[in-house]
Amino acid sequence: MANSSQIWVIGSINTDLVVNSGKLPGPGETVMGESFFVNPGGKGANQAVAAARLGATVSMVGCVGADDFGSQALAGLAAENIDCAHTARVNSEPTGVALINVDQSGLNQITVAPGANNYVDTEFINQAFQFIPSHATILLQLEIPIDSVQHAVKLGRAKNCRLILDPAPAQRLSSTIFENISLITPNTSEAAALTGFSVTDFGQARKAADKLQELGCERIILTLGEAGALVQSNGVCTQIKAPRVATLDTTAAGDCFNGALATALVTGAELTEAVEFACQAAAMSTTKRGAQSSMPRRDEILLSI
Repeated sequence: MANSSQIWVIGSINTDLVVNSGKLPGPGETVMGESFFVNPGGKGANQAVAAARLGATVSMVGCVGADDFGSQALAGLAAENIDCAHTARVNSEPTGVALINVDQSGLNQITVAPGANNYVDTEFINQAFQFIPSHATILLQLEIPIDSVQHAVKLGRAKNCRLILDPAPAQRLSSTIFENISLITPNTSEAAALTGFSVTDFGQARKAADKLQELGCERIILTLGEAGALVQSNGVCTQIKAPRVATLDTTAAGDCFNGALATALVTGAELTEAVEFACQAAAMSTTKRGAQSSMPRRDEILLSI
């Protein structure tokens, strides 16, 4: 049965096709890869797995194709004890795919073909909200149609839900979204795209956070990679530092951060405490390769502190 402490993830489910190489290719350049992996992914599914591994009760709202990738994705989510009752299979489109290049330092480039994710439309959102209770925590990203994200924000606000938006991939957002979400969690490049401010240090991050607040965001968490995160709430700005780790692959570190953040908040943590926990989890995720395969369990985070 649904409850207000449950995390609902509305978002993408993809299959990641990953090539590790010594360097990332430039425009028109071909580089030789060192290894190739096929992994379950998608920002929505990644965040769902991150939260579930950290002990949260999670429901996934999304679409996959009627293909092998779709079957594998659903089996993987079920293996993590994620409720997939509100995840549908689409006959006319393949499961979404992400092409990911990762260099020797762990940096990545990602191109996404959304496929079945485009079927997470407003009517699909309406159906899901028949089951989402008031005051639930909802995680959203931008790998499903933007109209669907805006509609989910509208319905979630009407039910007094906690709405956490990871604005990735970055794109223009309406005032309706900015003004009705509870939290926005951009990284530096997404913050730059949303505000027009280049974000290369903490001072510039503060300016970007101020701009997001002007645009209507109630609370901002701007993730800064290995530098941690900036938290801005009620006019107070705080920097949360991330632990130092031996980074292998940054793929889905942001997804891990969001899943961990939601998990901490539903268990009653204060915002800065939740961000500290999320920084710990995200840092741990970069010490392993892959997206969902890199998501840590709670005991791994506790052991790392």
